[in-house]
Amino acid sequence: MQIPCNEEGFLSKIPEEPGVYKYYNSSGSLLYVGKAKNLKKRIASYFHKQHPDNKTKVLVKQISFIETLLVDSELDALLLENNLIKENKPRYNILLKDDKTYPWICLTKEPFPRIYSTRNRNNGQAEYYGPFPKGNVHKNLLTLIHELYPIRTCALDLTERNIASQRFSVCLEYHLKRCEGPCINFSLMASYQKNIAEIRYLLKGKTYSLIQQFRKEMDAAAQALEFEKAHALKSKIETLNAFHSKSAMVNDLTMHCDVLTCKLVGEKLYYNYCWVREGRIDLSISDKIVLPQDEALEELTMVLWHELKLRFNSDETTILTNVPINSSIEGYRFHTPLRGDKVKVLEFSMKNLHFVEFLPAKTNLIDFEARMSNLQFMLSLKEAPIHIECFDNSNIQGAFPVAACVVFKSGRPSSKDYRHFNVKTVEGPDDFASMREIVTRRYQRLLKEEKPLPNLIVIDGGKGQLSSAVEALDALELTGKIPIIGLAKRLEEIYLPGTSDPLVFDHSNPGLMLLQHVRNEAHRFGISHHRNQRSASFIITEFQNIPGVGAKSLEKIRDHYPTMNAFKKDTPANQVEKLGARLTETLRKYLTTV
Repeated sequence: MQIPCNEEGFLSKIPEEPGVYKYYNSSGSLLYVGKAKNLKKRIASYFHKQHPDNKTKVLVKQISFIETLLVDSELDALLLENNLIKENKPRYNILLKDDKTYPWICLTKEPFPRIYSTRNRNNGQAEYYGPFPKGNVHKNLLTLIHELYPIRTCALDLTERNIASQRFSVCLEYHLKRCEGPCINFSLMASYQKNIAEIRYLLKGKTYSLIQQFRKEMDAAAQALEFEKAHALKSKIETLNAFHSKSAMVNDLTMHCDVLTCKLVGEKLYYNYCWVREGRIDLSISDKIVLPQDEALEELTMVLWHELKLRFNSDETTILTNVPINSSIEGYRFHTPLRGDKVKVLEFSMKNLHFVEFLPAKTNLIDFEARMSNLQFMLSLKEAPIHIECFDNSNIQGAFPVAACVVFKSGRPSSKDYRHFNVKTVEGPDDFASMREIVTRRYQRLLKEEKPLPNLIVIDGGKGQLSSAVEALDALELTGKIPIIGLAKRLEEIYLPGTSDPLVFDHSNPGLMLLQHVRNEAHRFGISHHRNQRSASFIITEFQNIPGVGAKSLEKIRDHYPTMNAFKKDTPANQVEKLGARLTETLRKYLTTV
C-alpha cells in the first residue's frame, strides 16, 4: 500500500500491525527500509519527533510517499527487511547492507568426501560449517582434522567405476600414512564414512560428545587386548581435550546458546556476538556500526541479532543479551540472566564489548588497562595483575644452565627489577629441577627482605615446569597466596595448577597478548644472559691454559678481547694500553710457540 506524505492526515491510513515500511523520494528512489511491530507508531515517530541528528532530518525532508507491507509476525518482518535491504541497498540503510564474507569449512557430497575452506557457498553440492570470522580458527580446525583422520586432500573423481578401472595411483600422502588410499581401494568406504561422521561431530562443536565416544571405544579395545588401537584412541582423546578446552568458560557442558551484548554511544552501536557450545566460547566477534537514524535499542538489537544469525548460520533458539527484549518471536527465547553460569558468559561478552568501545584511536597505542582487566577476567583473579613475574630457563644439553626473571608492573616492563640466575644445584639438562631452584631462591629472598610479592607468577613452559614451581611455593608456604600459571609456546596454552587440560584463548585476546609480551621478554632476557655465559666460557677455555695467565688476567682479557683472533688483529700499542705490558708480552710469547 502506497501512501503520499503530502496529504493531510496520511498517518491515519497506516495500519497498527507488524510489517515493513519503505520511504521513497519524489523521483521514486528508495531511501530507507525499516520494520516495526506497530507500523503506525513507528512511522509517526519520524514525523512528530524532533531528531537530534542531521541524517534523520535530511531523510524525513526527502520522503515523498510511504509503502507498507504487512506480515504475520516480527520474525517475518525481520526476514523481509533483511532481504529488501540486501536486494535494494537503500542509501540510508547501513546496518544490514554490508556483504561481509567469512571463510566456511566445506564437506563435499562425494563417495569419499573432501574437506577444505572456502568463501563461496553452493548448498546443493556440499555441507558448510561456519563462518569463521577469525582467519586462523578454521585453519587450526582443518589442521586438527587432518591430524586426527586420514582424509584425502586430492580432487580425484573417486567413483566405484573409476577406482575399479585402476585409473589412479597413490600419492605421497598415502606413503606418509596421512591417507588410506581410497583411490585404489573402494572397500575403504565404510571406515572412511565413519571418520566423516566423527568429523561432523567435531565441526558442529560436539567435541565433548566425541571424547566420550572415544573413551568408550578405548576401554573396549583395551579389554579386547587391542593395545595399538587403544593407544591411537588415547592420542585422539588427548588432542581433542586440548582443543575442547579452547576458551573454556563454564563447567556446564550442556550449555548451548548465542550471546549478543549491545551498547549505544552517540551515533554508534557497539556489539559483541558469541557462540556458547558445550560450555565454551566457540565464536566471538566484536564490532561497531554507525547508525543511520535514531532508533530504540531494543529494535536495533533485534535487527542485529537476525543479521548475525543469518551471517553465521546459527540454529540456537536461546539468546542471552544485556538488552531487555519485550518482543516475542515464536521459537526463540531472549533472556537476561541474573545468576549462575549464564551471567558469567554474559559478563565475558560485556568485557569484550567494553574493550572495543574504548579501543585507542591509534593502533600503535597499547591499552595496558584493558590488557590487565582482560587477564584478570580470563584467569578469574581476585586482584588485578598489576605486578607480574615470569621465569624462563636456558641451557644447551645441561651446559651453562641459567634462568631469568622479568617483572611487569601495570602492564609494562620494569627492567630495573629484572634478575639473572645461574643454576647452582642442578647437574645435567633438568628443566624441572632448575625451575624449582630458581623459584625457591627468588621468593626466599623476597620474604627475607620483606619485599612485596607479585599478583601473578608466569612460568614459561607446560605442566612439568609449572608443577616444579608449585612445589617450590609449597616449600615456602606460599601456596594459594600467589596465583601461578604455565604458558606453553606451541598453542599458547595456559596451564593452571591441579588441572590436566589447558585453556586456549583467541590470539587477539588482550589478556593473552599481555602474557605473550611477558613470556617473550623473559625469553629474550634469559637468552642474552645465556649467550654471555657461553661467550665468557669460550674466552676462558681459549686463554686459560696459557702459562702465566691467572683468574684476574682472564677477567681483564675477557673485558677487551672476546677471542684470541681479536687479540691478534689489534695493534701492539692498543694491546699494551688495554692489558698492560707484562700480560701483553705473555700472550705474544705464547702465540710465537703455537
